[in-house]
Amino acid sequence: MASTELNVTPAAVSHRIKALENELGQPLFNRQYRGVELTEAGALLFVSLQRGFETISGTVQRIRSRHDRSGVSIAATTAMSGLWLTPRLAAFWKEHPGVAISQLIQDDRKPQDVDLSIHYGDPEAEDDETRVLFSDRILALGTEQFAETWGITRLADLSDVPLIHTQSGVNPYTEWSEWFATLDRPAPRGPGFHLNNYLISLQAAEDHIGAVLGWEGLLGGYLDSGRLLQLVPDSMPSPHPFYLRIHARASANARLFADWLAEH
Repeated sequence: MASTELNVTPAAVSHRIKALENELGQPLFNRQYRGVELTEAGALLFVSLQRGFETISGTVQRIRSRHDRSGVSIAATTAMSGLWLTPRLAAFWKEHPGVAISQLIQDDRKPQDVDLSIHYGDPEAEDDETRVLFSDRILALGTEQFAETWGITRLADLSDVPLIHTQSGVNPYTEWSEWFATLDRPAPRGPGFHLNNYLISLQAAEDHIGAVLGWEGLLGGYLDSGRLLQLVPDSMPSPHPFYLRIHARASANARLFADWLAEH
């Protein structure tokens, strides 16, 4: 009821309506036994007020949006944020300390209402402007213990070992079947472990559960520290790059950040 929404008594609402009708010199409602309905004058006033409130709401939203334009919002998967994006923020802030960055983790849907988003795939398929971040080799990775347990030294040794498969709703990661086909090998026959989060896939590989595919540029820290190692010398050129999508709402600061990421 109107009185509840306005936090006043029903009597107060009736008094205000009556005062308005007296001011206008005509009724705004036809009062009936089972309720009320707008008169022609009431309907005209309702439409005008509705349009006015919509205009006010839109103006307030534009003012808020303009106020937030100094900041930059960027969406990425958990893996991309943790492995690649977050480590670069400190360097960006040293050069541009006045630009605030908001990271949104989005693993299961298309990013919306952000300035920028990071994807793995074909940037030419996007309607928006894009920046390629990197494209490199895809390696078969696992722990030293896993390699020793299964006796892995060459490509053929991977055909029957447990493999970890990552299936994400946002980034359709390159799969093992494609990796083997590119290297002219038949599809693997070993047991598979299917996960929908790449960081969990990496953790499973660290726990010696199976081999996982990894992008050399994305997983440099894992390789340098020895947490995972390249199981065989063979590798596949990445069919797609990781790229930055610049959404239509992107501000000047968002474009500054996009250019900086593409350079670094």
